[in-house]
Amino acid sequence: MSVNWGKWFGWLRRPNRMRLSWATRVTLLRVFLLLPFVACMLHVNDPTFSERVRTLFRYVAVGLFACMAIGDALDGYLARHYQQITKLGTFLDPVADKLLITSACLLLVSQRGHVGDFPLPLTVVVLIIGKDLLIVLGFVIVYMVTGQIYVVPTTPGKASTVLQCIMVGAVLIAPEMAAVVPHYRLGLSMVWWSAGAAAILATLVYIWAGSRYIERFEQAQADASSDGQAENV
Repeated sequence: MSVNWGKWFGWLRRPNRMRLSWATRVTLLRVFLLLPFVACMLHVNDPTFSERVRTLFRYVAVGLFACMAIGDALDGYLARHYQQITKLGTFLDPVADKLLITSACLLLVSQRGHVGDFPLPLTVVVLIIGKDLLIVLGFVIVYMVTGQIYVVPTTPGKASTVLQCIMVGAVLIAPEMAAVVPHYRLGLSMVWWSAGAAAILATLVYIWAGSRYIERFEQAQADASSDGQAENV
């Protein structure tokens, strides 16, 4: 069977073929960096390695986490500044955030991934992951009721994500910072409980926003049905 290579390469040169925006590429890069981040965190307490190597794994994890956190700000800037806001990017950006925070929280509370004497409180992890699970459930409910994808960032949600990133970063560098910053442990506890409280607030706001969206949709459907019946009379 012969292959028309001219037709194939001609398709590649088409200017209107689908291309990912730079904002979406940065978001995808954040997702791909999760794998080495998780791999490094799983070795920070591995007894088969020396303490020096385990510390190196943690430093690499800190660097990867910093890249993903910076990428979160960068893809948003690119999308807004260069008008690269797409449905794919709007969907992938919060997914990348949730994957990063969920994996980091689970690792920092686990036996294999906790950082020294600074394990993340289980209650905080439950609040943060519970918020994400409820948001996903709400997303599914809205889609089932309206048949539409509704992903709208809120200020409390953004603030919650920022606090969670600060919390994870502060825990990752806690051994070094606690040695030079007085009362660092106290400040760290304030950060992670603030992140937990912000997760609760963001959950309530998302529930309210989703409920309002469903109400408006059903009202619009009812109005359209009434108008249709009036025209048929």
